[in-house]
Amino acid sequence: MKVLLIYPRYPDTFWSYRHALTFIHKKASLPPLGLLTVSSLLPGSWDKKLVDLNTGELRDEDILEADMVLISAMIVQIDSVKEVIRKVKSFGKYIIAGGPLFSSSYKDFPDVDCFVLNEGEITIPLFLKDLEKGEVKHIYRSSIKPDITKSPIPDWSLINMDHYASLPIQVSRGCPFACDFCDIIIMNGRIPRVKDARQVIAELDSIYDTGWRSSVFIVDDNFIGNRKKVKEILKAISRWMLEHNRPFCLSTEASITVADDAEIIDLLKQSNFTGVFVGIETPEEESLKSCGKFQNTGKNLKEKVKFLQRNGLEVKGGFIVGFDTDTAGTFDKMIEFIQTSGIVTAMVGLLHALPKTKLYRKLKKEGRIIGAATGNNTDSTLNFIPVLNKEVLRVGYKKILDTIYCPKNYYNRIIIFLKEYKEFAHGSGMSINTMIKAISRSIWLMGIVEKGKPYFWKMIFWTLLHKPKLIAEAITQSIYGYHYRTILLNSEK
Repeated sequence: MKVLLIYPRYPDTFWSYRHALTFIHKKASLPPLGLLTVSSLLPGSWDKKLVDLNTGELRDEDILEADMVLISAMIVQIDSVKEVIRKVKSFGKYIIAGGPLFSSSYKDFPDVDCFVLNEGEITIPLFLKDLEKGEVKHIYRSSIKPDITKSPIPDWSLINMDHYASLPIQVSRGCPFACDFCDIIIMNGRIPRVKDARQVIAELDSIYDTGWRSSVFIVDDNFIGNRKKVKEILKAISRWMLEHNRPFCLSTEASITVADDAEIIDLLKQSNFTGVFVGIETPEEESLKSCGKFQNTGKNLKEKVKFLQRNGLEVKGGFIVGFDTDTAGTFDKMIEFIQTSGIVTAMVGLLHALPKTKLYRKLKKEGRIIGAATGNNTDSTLNFIPVLNKEVLRVGYKKILDTIYCPKNYYNRIIIFLKEYKEFAHGSGMSINTMIKAISRSIWLMGIVEKGKPYFWKMIFWTLLHKPKLIAEAITQSIYGYHYRTILLNSEK
């Protein structure tokens, strides 16, 4: 059996990092972990090929040679998904689809022959059993949450690792919190399921054995959802890092409550973690309560961020505007919080009502849903009627982006971050040769070509004078800024 696995292309967004990746000669941030895991769930005797449209093209001969085609995607990839389906069906090939996009809206894709939905550890074996009998159904679904300690190691043989900036692993699924706009708990549940420490180490070993010596991103919904088990895993990782001379820089996603646990912070440092993405959402207490983000309430969020920075963790923050409790003053408050907290990478998006979420059900009941969610909350579109005047919201959102990503404010925010940041991790996750190329291109584009070059040089000289050991970090943050500004510029054309 020859199987073609296809991962659709992401649109050019803040999250794609496409314009930043050119500095280090990479094509995509991460390979498709879902499809790599699916490959390991399929029979080993099958001939499998992966085409990631974020790193390469889908050729006619790839489709012609396949007995069947597997597609997995998230909502934000929907435009590419439709193109892939049209092309594959033009060759009359059998299509199997799964992943978050299809699990939430499979009825929108009538040309797909078979849907294998929800979590593959449960539904793929059901599909394979029927395939062997020649009795394949149209849909395979299950509400059962699998024991992920039995999940296989991803099939790294399917990718060219030189194309990617980082490699992903998953330690847990699910999140104990219940933010009303989030679909994580719809897909993966509120009880975090965690792999055991031996399994996580086996996955790190599998990456190490490929020769990879760069960054590894733990893609969990909330890495610290089960603190007790995560502490055991971190202890194992810290020992492994010492034994292997810290070959990887790690980063992950977690709730801001990570800053409340001193033991976890120490273990993150020992395990060579360099950063964490945190859903801040908004500095306004009333809005946090209105969306069920109670884990962020009653805290000095800015001080929590700075505490993490002082402990060697760069905080990338997720922010949202468009809550019913937002006012015309919300935008300036968010700008002030982002600037003074030193969150250099501040992903600010408009609120999206994702399918099946508590927010979606509420707005639908109120007759406020006006379209499908794009999955890209930074594309300036709304799929619901907001309480705040729509034009006020649009203009305010644009004001936030224009302000925080203008060169003067962006480079100043890097300085604010570096003043707090204390580096504990070993290794940059980047080869010397790649770093030299990145620095050279940065100096040319941001130090000579761009209009904001005075602010770039001010930041560089400040770093060399006050934090010379962090010059690589300063350059890295500058590269991210170039990407964000390019996205904003392209969106205005």
